[in-house]
Amino acid sequence: MLSERRLEVLRAIVQDYVGTDEPVAVGSKALTERHRLGVSPATVRNDMAALEDEGYIAQPHTSAGRIPTDKGYRLFVDKLAGVKPMTAPERRAIQNFLDGAVDLDDVVGRTVRLLAQLTRQVAVVQYPSLTRSTVRHVELLSLAPARVMLVLITDTGRVEQRMIDCPVPFGETSLADLRARLNSRVAGRRFADVPQLVQDLPDAFEAEDRGTVATVLSTLLETLVEETEERLMIGGTANLTRFGHDFPLTIRPVLEALEEQVVLLKLLGEAGDSSMTVRIGHENAYEGLNSTSVVSVGYGSGDEAVAKLGVVGPTRMDYPGTMGAVRAVARYVGQILAES
Repeated sequence: MLSERRLEVLRAIVQDYVGTDEPVAVGSKALTERHRLGVSPATVRNDMAALEDEGYIAQPHTSAGRIPTDKGYRLFVDKLAGVKPMTAPERRAIQNFLDGAVDLDDVVGRTVRLLAQLTRQVAVVQYPSLTRSTVRHVELLSLAPARVMLVLITDTGRVEQRMIDCPVPFGETSLADLRARLNSRVAGRRFADVPQLVQDLPDAFEAEDRGTVATVLSTLLETLVEETEERLMIGGTANLTRFGHDFPLTIRPVLEALEEQVVLLKLLGEAGDSSMTVRIGHENAYEGLNSTSVVSVGYGSGDEAVAKLGVVGPTRMDYPGTMGAVRAVARYVGQILAES
């Protein structure tokens, strides 16, 4: 375990390196005074030697100062970096920007742009998953005597439409009856519960209508399970060019990794988990992202997260500020989904 003083020295090194992009000189008097460490430069020099021996800081090349390693950033995030709160003007700006969204695609698009602007990193937002959603409403519209449109609306604002060709003509009265019975059973219920809730519904109708009711239910159940592919939106990739020197040799491996949706989904983590996750450097399993950090958190319209959002950037990142921005944006997106 590091002493409190050495933890403070590490904090000072991380903050200076992130802020200046310059390796920190060993035993720097300026470092000691700027961070009010309360000890002599010689003591700081000894502490830096101990931090280097234990792998928390490293010398990037001969005659240079020291920079944090992945291990050093990890300790900084776990023990030293609080989440920087957003200012009142920042919170209002977030709310005003997101409040103008007209539908789910617009919410996700605005969220990506906002995150990229706030953090100056690459923003990644996962669309709410159907499997973790609940049914808000099922609408049935008659398009022809034997043709019906099914509209499924989720609690996250997602809308799915399907055309249904009925085996026999289905009257408006029967359609209204089916709509009412269907919504009384499934509105507000989780998708996983719907099949059991509607399995005996055809029995409530006259024999000549049961085939059509069964067809409508079959289409509804297919809609609930067929959207298995997770969707993502990404933005702010151009921000990486500001940090070209933070990536060994080239940023190409990072750009290639960002094109792989499966990689990004793994980086964000399990969508049902609402907790803040910070993966630093080599903690990212994908080799092309070993020089990056990923900050992600779950968002949703209730207590349970329905998807994740986050940012990808170099390990030389303002972790408290980035974590604060990601958490604040996730909270506002969740509120919008709850109110939509």
